[in-house]
Amino acid sequence: MTKKEKKEIIIDPTQKQNPVIAALKRIFMASFAIVVFLIIWEVAARLELVSVPAFFPPVTKIAAALADEAVKGYLWKNILISLRRSLLGFGLGLLVAIPLGLAIGWFKLFGDLVNPLLQVFRNLPTLALLPVFVMFFGIGELSKVMVILWGVLWYTLLNTISGVRSVDPQLIKAARSMGTGSLRLFGTVVLPAALPFIFTGMRISATVSILILIAAEMMGANRGLGYAMFFYQGNFLIPKMFGYIVVMAIIGTALSFVLEHIEKRSFRWRDETGST
Repeated sequence: MTKKEKKEIIIDPTQKQNPVIAALKRIFMASFAIVVFLIIWEVAARLELVSVPAFFPPVTKIAAALADEAVKGYLWKNILISLRRSLLGFGLGLLVAIPLGLAIGWFKLFGDLVNPLLQVFRNLPTLALLPVFVMFFGIGELSKVMVILWGVLWYTLLNTISGVRSVDPQLIKAARSMGTGSLRLFGTVVLPAALPFIFTGMRISATVSILILIAAEMMGANRGLGYAMFFYQGNFLIPKMFGYIVVMAIIGTALSFVLEHIEKRSFRWRDETGST
């Protein structure tokens, strides 16, 4: 190695970059647009640029109202109740969607038989079915969980089917030529290839579970984030209503971020393979 090459390696800016500075840059890039948006909101509300100022409170008032809910404990109770419902429906939806999607994707005859029924069910609006779920399961916890299960089912199910059917046929032929049995072939070739698709469906379903939960809690509930938002809206406590909307957005974003991070860590090999 020549002296010139050594000097170029030493002055490589990527090697001199401080990890703290790099982390601060990432935080800045991630939060810049949000901070600018909140500043514009605050200024517009203070200057009363909207037709009905009472329905557009400043960000500071929303933050104060949310802090008041947190201090009184209402916020944490509603978050826990909503998360319990959402995670239960989400988990049950995965238990149904993943095995069913693997079966439909792997067994062609079974997939052809159930596909027309799936196409009908997947196009039914989830929120339009709320009264049906209430009639069948009552106005208690079960109806809310079942609504969430129905809503999250399709994203994971369809992604699972796509993942199984997208496996390279040459890989399957090569495995069969080496005498690999059907069960082992499915576990060592098909399932690993479908997992990235399954995780993508799970990530979308996690966010959707929060959205559907809010609508479900606005009907026949007396606790939860959706109920609180609907209650404060009906009583014209607009800052608190907006505060709960912000909490819902944060929870949905956090769930999506966590699953996306797990997906990247779990399937890092896919990026490395694609870059070579």
